[in-house]
Amino acid sequence: MAADVTDLKARAERLRELHNGKEMLVLPNAWDAASAAVVAEAGFPAVATASAAVSAMLGFPDREGAPWQEMFAAAGRVVRAVSVPVTVDAEAGYGMQPRELVDRLLEIGAVGCNLEDSDHRAGGLVEAGAHARWLAAVRSAATDAGVPIVINARVDTFLPAGGIAEADRVKEAIRRGRLYRDAGADCIYPIGVSDQRDIAALVTELPGPINGNTGENLDLATLRELGVARVSYGPRFYRAAMADLKTAVQGLLD
Repeated sequence: MAADVTDLKARAERLRELHNGKEMLVLPNAWDAASAAVVAEAGFPAVATASAAVSAMLGFPDREGAPWQEMFAAAGRVVRAVSVPVTVDAEAGYGMQPRELVDRLLEIGAVGCNLEDSDHRAGGLVEAGAHARWLAAVRSAATDAGVPIVINARVDTFLPAGGIAEADRVKEAIRRGRLYRDAGADCIYPIGVSDQRDIAALVTELPGPINGNTGENLDLATLRELGVARVSYGPRFYRAAMADLKTAVQGLLD
């Protein structure tokens, strides 16, 4: 392991506290050691990776298109670059058994993870009950390892690839979110929600912290007022950085 169990446990407990504090946890997602250092040095109390950004940085497509070994190696460099807790976007778990996933996270010093319910092999979403059982096994494996890893369970009902009719997305997100919380998830992440009414319904109907995203009608102040506990940005800052780089190098030719 990158750190002893006592230190990892303390980091995990600190990350969990940040989800349940008075202040909303804001996570501008990093993709490598340098971007993670920028986030931590700015004063953010934790660092999160974004799989789409990390995989793009490595030259692979998102949705588990990159070998897990490379994704975890990149996440390990993020952990080593900062002194704050790190949570890793582990996509859908790369087909790992729960104990293996937990062991790999702890080996690199990560104390949190995103786990999504998209089925990257068959398409659509994993059956909710089966995914809940898998999350429960991850929770059990973390308990056995002595480190209460913070599980951010992503609910993908609002994504077009999820295959859920628009009228049913909130209801299905609530159903899945409750199952995942009962299974031991610490936070529910209904990615892609852009309507204030939908966010408000999810915050009201789901127990525990909710992870939201900013958007055209959802700034940080609005999400805070709605009761969102955690805000993440996915690959947004990576893409902005690449756009700036493209403009800069194109300017050399112009």
